Amino acid sequence: MELFLEQTLNGLQAGFTLLMISAGLTLIFGMMGVLNLAHGSLFMVGAFVAADVGARTGRFELALLAGVLGAALAGVLMEVLVIRFLYRRDHLDQVLATFALVLIANQGVQMVWGIRPRTVSRPGWLEGSLTVLPGLQYPIYRLAIIGAGIVALLVLWLLIEKTRVGMWIRAGNTNRELLGALGVNVTVLYTVVFAMGAGLAGFAGVVAAPYLTVESGMGDNFLILSFVVIVIGGIGSIKGAVVASLIVGLAETYAHTYLPGLIGELTDPSSAAAIGSSLASASIFLVMVVVLLVRPQGLYGATTTT
Repeated sequence: MELFLEQTLNGLQAGFTLLMISAGLTLIFGMMGVLNLAHGSLFMVGAFVAADVGARTGRFELALLAGVLGAALAGVLMEVLVIRFLYRRDHLDQVLATFALVLIANQGVQMVWGIRPRTVSRPGWLEGSLTVLPGLQYPIYRLAIIGAGIVALLVLWLLIEKTRVGMWIRAGNTNRELLGALGVNVTVLYTVVFAMGAGLAGFAGVVAAPYLTVESGMGDNFLILSFVVIVIGGIGSIKGAVVASLIVGLAETYAHTYLPGLIGELTDPSSAAAIGSSLASASIFLVMVVVLLVRPQGLYGATTTT
């Protein structure tokens, strides 16, 4: 039971980290209709900026702020210089252009920060473990990540549901041409939305950096998982992104924990470890297949009618 509870917390921590990335991608993809393969690069930029500022100042708080602002600025430059010209292009053009941005970003961080991996230190006040239940110690920093994900989700919900900008974002999801006809500067709104999504990705990169290696290409795997989340949750649905992120985080964690042991009952330990690890990595895609078979539009995606 202690192992199950510990892995549940690990799954929630992974899920909320993924949520902070996929929520921004959901905003961009749902509103703008752009397949941005470079979203994972914004996660990477946030982590690299935080590692640089953290090494210079020794302050995690300053590193966090710099990482979020750095990713948001990179997102603005990306939108103004490239993405803005892709809104009315087909998805193949978007994929090719944003894949080029991935390659440019990976080489760019190597030119600026070198090829040696970097690290981000946890803040001292989040070191150590906390007694979650009798006999179960859990790292305070990982609990803080869960809390940060909840806070980011609440802020995003308040912004979208309770502010004028959020009203424009929801209207833009429905009919961007009519929104422009009502006097809203859609070009600026898109840039703001893109910056918000980039900032969320950068925030995720900073909070994940202390238990990851900060290196070129570190955001690519998270990008794949984010698209899985969008497909499972439904395109453009923030609620779907929340539920799907937690499903993916828990499913992958449980699979990596329990599958090798189950397979070990049928074969030798070395083969069980290899097979179990491979099946665990594929488990999230199996979840996606099952969801698509039942609900092709995703859990909370809009049902299309003809």
